[in-house]
Amino acid sequence: SPPSLSPPPHFTSLSPLFPLSKMSWSELTTFNIQDAYCDGILRGYKGGLLGTNDYDNLTQCPDLEDMRMHLQSTDYGNFLANEPQLAPSIIQERATERMVDEFKYLRGNAGETLAQFLDYITYPYMIDNIMLIITGTIHERPIAELLAKCHPLGKFEGMSAVALASSPEELYHTVLVESPVGKYFSKRCFQYADMTEEHLEVIRNLLYKAYLEDFFDFCMNEVGGTTGESMRVILEFEVDRRSINITLNALDSELTKDDVRKM
Repeated sequence: SPPSLSPPPHFTSLSPLFPLSKMSWSELTTFNIQDAYCDGILRGYKGGLLGTNDYDNLTQCPDLEDMRMHLQSTDYGNFLANEPQLAPSIIQERATERMVDEFKYLRGNAGETLAQFLDYITYPYMIDNIMLIITGTIHERPIAELLAKCHPLGKFEGMSAVALASSPEELYHTVLVESPVGKYFSKRCFQYADMTEEHLEVIRNLLYKAYLEDFFDFCMNEVGGTTGESMRVILEFEVDRRSINITLNALDSELTKDDVRKM
């Protein structure tokens, strides 16, 4: 009888994100041919995530110092070693910095397509940062205070130019249009007149809609294959989730049906 064409057992669970059991043999022959190093790095990151036993031990810690000692025995290591006084906000900040550093290292070693894919992951953080800056500028909050509140994964080159903007209008023309997500502003034909407090949440939703459409198109047409299929499911779920939230939040509001449909 002819030999079996099913993949060897160790192939079926090699990747927890994109199972190889769903791949064709033609895909297996070129699997990670461009990004094998990044794949190994990512598997190392996944292996360093805290497990059930770690969380059980953390719940038994009577204070933050004991939590620090336990985290030192994990892959987090001494990331809190330079903090003389611990607080929940400090732990969150240092853990976020570690995550961002790992993400940037992965991005720096990625091939062209994977690098662009990782850039798309940062765009929602950029959108949130931009909306935070717009809101703060409208309320005349100090620029330094706003930048400190921005998520580090959503910071982009030229963001420091925000400090030179003295009004929402100048902010829009000097920063937003030239930012990596500026194409979403242009795509939706936003004008400065739209940058008012009443329209900020509508603008945010329109930006996210433009972003999700663009990311979906990239995954389907540029990436394709098993990754494209997996991302299709993820992005369709995100679109459904946002649509339900927008519909619920629009109830008993001043938004018209056309406004809700646009978002």
